[in-house]
This record gives sequence, C-alpha cells and structure tokens, in this order.
Amino acid sequence: MALLPSELILNADGSIYHLHLAPPDIADTIILVGDPERVPEVSKYFESIEVQKKKREFLTHTGYIKGKRLTVLSTGIGTDNIDIVLNELDALANIDFATREIKDRPTSLNFIRIGTSGAIQPDIPVDSFLLSEFGMGLDGLKHFYETNEDGFSAMTDAFVSQMNWAAEKATPYVVKCDESLKELLWSNRIRLGCTLTNIGFYGPQSRNLRLVSSNTNLPSKLEAFEHKGMRITNLEMETSAIYLLANLLGHRAVSMNCILANRSTGDFSKQPKKAVDLLIQYVLERLHG
Repeated sequence: MALLPSELILNADGSIYHLHLAPPDIADTIILVGDPERVPEVSKYFESIEVQKKKREFLTHTGYIKGKRLTVLSTGIGTDNIDIVLNELDALANIDFATREIKDRPTSLNFIRIGTSGAIQPDIPVDSFLLSEFGMGLDGLKHFYETNEDGFSAMTDAFVSQMNWAAEKATPYVVKCDESLKELLWSNRIRLGCTLTNIGFYGPQSRNLRLVSSNTNLPSKLEAFEHKGMRITNLEMETSAIYLLANLLGHRAVSMNCILANRSTGDFSKQPKKAVDLLIQYVLERLHG
C-alpha cells in the first residue's frame, strides 16, 4: 500500500522532507554527529566528497576514504531530532519514493554516533573515549512505538526504585548496542559503559540557572546507581533514541563518546576540539581497517 503524502513527505525535487536528501545521497555506513560544524571535521579526512547538502541543522557530506563510501550527517541536539533523522534515513534506504511503497527486501544501515558527553563516575577522566554498550533513555520515545519486551525490565525497575523516579516522568528504557559494530570499534583505548540519555541539558540534567530543577542532585544519584554490576557511566542526549530506532528498524548502531566533562569531579577538557578530533580519527581508522 502506498504511503500518503502526509506520512511520507517529499520536497518538490523528490528529496525527503527534513534532511533534503535523495536515496543515492547516502552510504550504508553513516556517521552521526550533533553539531553541523563537526561534519567537515569528519569529511576533511575523506579522499573525495560527492554529496554536500544542508537543510536546517541537517548537514550531510558523503564521500570516500580508502575506497569505502561513508556519509557523515549532523542530527542537531536531542532525541526529538533523532526521531526525524533515523526515520528519514530508513525511508531513504527502504521506501521506493516513486511508488511510495515499502521495499520487499530491507537494507540494513550502520549508524555510528561520534559525540561528546559528560562522565558521571569520578574514575572516567576527561578526554577519554567511551563506547556505549547500553543506552538508557529517560526521553520516553520508546512509548510512542509498538515494541516487544526489551529484556532489560529488571534494570529499569532497579533504576526507578533506586532513583525514586517520579511517576509523572517517562518510564526509562534500555537498548544494547550492535555487537558487530562494538567488536569493530572497541580496543584497549576504549571504555565500555551504560550511557544515560536525557531530554534536556539544564533542568533534566540537574543544572540550575534561573529555574530550579526537580531532578535534585541527579549526578550524585546516578553515580550511586548499581544493578548487577552495571553502573551509569555518562550522560548525554541522543544515544538511547539511536539505539531504539536502529533496533526497531533492523539497523545496526553504536555510540562513541568523547568525555569532555566530569560531573562528579567538576573537570572540563582543556582541549575539547583536539579530543574530539582524536576520536574522529580513531573511528575512521577502525572503519577502513
């Protein structure tokens, strides 16, 4: 059955609505970054760039590095943007735009987030790299999609109990990274962790400016959380949604975090741009072997 124009929204040139991309514009391996200014910081390592498109905060470069075709795309900040980006990237790969019908044989994409994050635990230093083995979402996105049991209900129950999580807030959910991408990108330079994704930077992360957060002392509570040896390692705003949607749509995803801040010690990186660049180089080296 053909998808209605109100559901699959295309621009006049046939591109997908928000990203302004056509199906040939993307590679099967897509690096996701938050900041549009980080896109050229990745693509500067490409040997050639064949696609450069931008709409709103969504900047896309597709090119080649050592013969491997890669796309790097900026998502902007937050799980709401991730909902747009991953659904539209999936549409580019798995919907025939001419007929508006879902393809019989789905294509599985690789999503690799290269992002910044704040550590929760005092033993995770700034400028270190962390691979999110698990993503725990406080954003509520899961509850807007039909999903099966994720197998991590005991962990979310423990979180709700230990944190005295308010009933009016979204029920947390947990999704695991893709094992094949984890194996590809992990080395002794990389820490493994459980990344907490929240829906905002200030109140949701217990920062107080002129408004007082209801998440009182969130970082210290997160530092103390433990479930069967699992602890929360870091805090950011996209990973859980990337893992959730990739899992539901049949794609593979992994999140690579450059730790720029430590909420427990109060430290912040003295050379954040250099630290992020080193993570970019590391990921690209692992991808092209």
